[in-house]
Amino acid sequence: MDKIDRMRAFALVANNASFTIAAQRLGRSARLVSKYVADLENALGVQLLNRTTRSVSLTDAGATYLAMCEPLLDGFDELEERVRNEQTSLRGAIRISAPTGFGALRLAPSLALFAAKHPNVELDLQFSDRRVSVIEEGFDLAIRIGPMRDSSLKVRQLGHMPLVVCASPDYLERIGTPSHPRTLSTHECIIDGNTTEPTIWRFHINDQEEAVPVNGRFRMNAPAGSARLAASGAAVARCPAYTVADALNSGDLVELFAAHRVSPYVVAALFPQNRRLTTRVRALIDHLAGDTALCVEGS
Repeated sequence: MDKIDRMRAFALVANNASFTIAAQRLGRSARLVSKYVADLENALGVQLLNRTTRSVSLTDAGATYLAMCEPLLDGFDELEERVRNEQTSLRGAIRISAPTGFGALRLAPSLALFAAKHPNVELDLQFSDRRVSVIEEGFDLAIRIGPMRDSSLKVRQLGHMPLVVCASPDYLERIGTPSHPRTLSTHECIIDGNTTEPTIWRFHINDQEEAVPVNGRFRMNAPAGSARLAASGAAVARCPAYTVADALNSGDLVELFAAHRVSPYVVAALFPQNRRLTTRVRALIDHLAGDTALCVEGS
């Protein structure tokens, strides 16, 4: 049995705490994966995993072995890919996570251009407005907008996305136009449940950033949903510019406090820092970083 196969099986079991998930990822039976790991332990003369009927966890020796074998596996994969790519085009699968609205409106067209250039690359797109666990859920790449809070991931900045505070003409006619950011405390605002400070909106006031408390009956976890709710006249929203660009152009929404915009959110690609990037993933990140339409406001 090839030692690489045994190491790969062990690493997948360790990272997923599951023989079943590791077997699915390898396309093998759980029984065979269990045999691979047992053979590796026998060859090393140490126990790498603690096994019970309900859980799988690393021993101290297993944690040490995992930390050393993962770079070797990544290097082996990259070596094979580079040799193949010297003779052929990029090939293989890339699993990507991205916010639903941004993924559909901005990322998908950019990925279509990449796919046209690299017909042997398979793109598995998973759109979700929750913050996925890149490592535990097996993603090669995650696209995120906003503060980058996960220190276990490497970050490649792709661009910037302004935040726009807006309301519909109907709302402003019924309730009145707020005269200053501080007066938002008296207005119905849509709360973004994805942010670290959902009831705080920040503005540039008198050459410094000021936190303005807001509140409201609506709580959303999808920026596109907030934009549509605001356009219906229900409340004031704060959204990434890509979600409201069309509504602002059509007049369905009106921007408030444009002179007080805070620094735009960062749009970034995130990937595991302990994993060497494959050539195809690196090529995709370079493509996204060079796509000027990805983050342009109003495009």
